[in-house]
Amino acid sequence: MSEANPYDQFILDHIRNARNYRPLADASHHAAGVNPLCGDEMTVYANVVDDRIGEIGFQCSCCGIAMASASVMTELIEAVPLADAKSLLRGFISALASDVELAALGVESGRLAILQAVRALPGRRKCAALPWLTLEAALEGRPQAISSGD
Repeated sequence: MSEANPYDQFILDHIRNARNYRPLADASHHAAGVNPLCGDEMTVYANVVDDRIGEIGFQCSCCGIAMASASVMTELIEAVPLADAKSLLRGFISALASDVELAALGVESGRLAILQAVRALPGRRKCAALPWLTLEAALEGRPQAISSGD
């Protein structure tokens, strides 16, 4: 992906055709997330069954980067063991803050193109982190996450 065009086709597809953009009425876990700098607001829902992430969904009033990031996250996290999901969440959040190599997350780099896009636009890191922080809060039983880190 070119630094001149961080919104490549992969990202645009996740903005236009967001995966899992829906509430889950019977979610076992949910949290609201806010990015006060951008004005993004998001709710993430997950059903945890037998220590695995089952269904997952989100709804938001948010920018394209947050939307694409949430869409990618739901595809990566659905049906994953809870321990692995928590590790992936923390790894992605750390990768946003530290520019760690994508291979260190153990996920094919194409699946995390959102990281590359945000690295070209560092001011959007909080937008990309919001869904991941919100799901992390939900899985920890916290009702809200605020994207306020660097």
